[in-house]
Amino acid sequence: MKKILIIDDEEKLRNLLTRIIKLEGFTVTEAGTLKAGIRLLEKESFDIILCDVKLPDGNGVDFVKEIKPKYPSVEIILLTAYGNIADGVQAMKNGAFDYITKGDDNDKIIPLLNRAIEKIQLQSRVQQLEQQVGKQYSFENILGKSAAIKDAVAMAQKVAITDTNVLLLGETGTGKEVFAQAIHQSSNTKGKNFVALNCSTFSKDILESELFGHKQGAFTGAVKDQKGLIEEANGGTLFLDEIGEMPLELQAKLLRILETGEYIKLGDTKPVRSDFRLIAATNKDLQNESDEQRFRADLFYRLNVFQIKLPALRERVKDIEILANHFVQEYSAKINKPAFSMDTGFVQKLEQYKWPGNIRELKNIIERTVILSDGETLTTSLLPFDMQQSVSSSSGETMSAFSMASMEKLQILKVLNYTKGNKAETARLLEIGVTTLYRKLEEYNIH
Repeated sequence: MKKILIIDDEEKLRNLLTRIIKLEGFTVTEAGTLKAGIRLLEKESFDIILCDVKLPDGNGVDFVKEIKPKYPSVEIILLTAYGNIADGVQAMKNGAFDYITKGDDNDKIIPLLNRAIEKIQLQSRVQQLEQQVGKQYSFENILGKSAAIKDAVAMAQKVAITDTNVLLLGETGTGKEVFAQAIHQSSNTKGKNFVALNCSTFSKDILESELFGHKQGAFTGAVKDQKGLIEEANGGTLFLDEIGEMPLELQAKLLRILETGEYIKLGDTKPVRSDFRLIAATNKDLQNESDEQRFRADLFYRLNVFQIKLPALRERVKDIEILANHFVQEYSAKINKPAFSMDTGFVQKLEQYKWPGNIRELKNIIERTVILSDGETLTTSLLPFDMQQSVSSSSGETMSAFSMASMEKLQILKVLNYTKGNKAETARLLEIGVTTLYRKLEEYNIH
């Protein structure tokens, strides 16, 4: 139930307003002075305050200015016997929700209270969403216990509280954008925009327009002014993924804004200022790219103030089961299946695989196995045949293209994958007895 505090020295008016408001289901508390009202505010919470402008111990307009910073979620509606435009303007500037005349506007009170409640509910919802986003992209959500990932997280946490630009290095799929989001959410500008752009996605001209914006008529099709992402990121964070793919001409423009804080939109002549933190990421060796003159050395040195190397998944084997289990729970819930367990052989295959696509590839593989599984446990037979083949060849066994045994083993794995682990069906398709199949499985150490 929504709680209303009425502060007015006219007892009859307080009683009238209380009766009207209580009939609409609100809980109402009364106070005759500002001092009494403040004491009530300190003891309990209220959603809305209805306050007279002229009170024995103060002015309602000044009261708004004093109370709003302390209780920002409380909406204040001022009541006055004589409307005064100057007071009304100042009240709104101080943070009042509205300013109305007593008596004549009694029929407007309830609709006004309902609008104030709608605003409070909307603000509450926005705060919940911001908290959810903050939690989703926090460092706590970067899973893993290996020393490699812990070291990377520790470095990111230290730099997050500064405004230093960051360079994230690592193979594709290692979670560079996740780290960038976590750094932003742990920074002093977490309430500001986080703007992300993949530099390998666009041609030079489109990338320039996306980054720096343009004026109407700057090029064919530029029918109106457009903000660039650099302008959108003002006060917040700009994340440029695959920065090693940025054309040299644009690298020069990016360097200028990093050095001066100014840039010029396409088709414009006046410089524009933007203050943002840059987090850049790449899977390339920028030092080598710089030596080969494919990346500006001055920009590289500007970006390389604080470098964080994200480990490949094969370098953090002990984290694979943790990550896989997280994705299993996520996708089980997503498709309304009961939570799966992973058998030992399944986990072993995951840990033996080299994961060229890193965490992104693991996530895709887990989604596939969850969709395919008809039981309660994820087994090796659910893994893609190509992955099983790669695992077999990377587990220390000799796999020859000319070996009959190797070819036989691969054929058995292929059919097992096709039948989703059904041994009887596999034996039938291979045209061998079930007993023979089991002997072959043991011989080739297939589980």
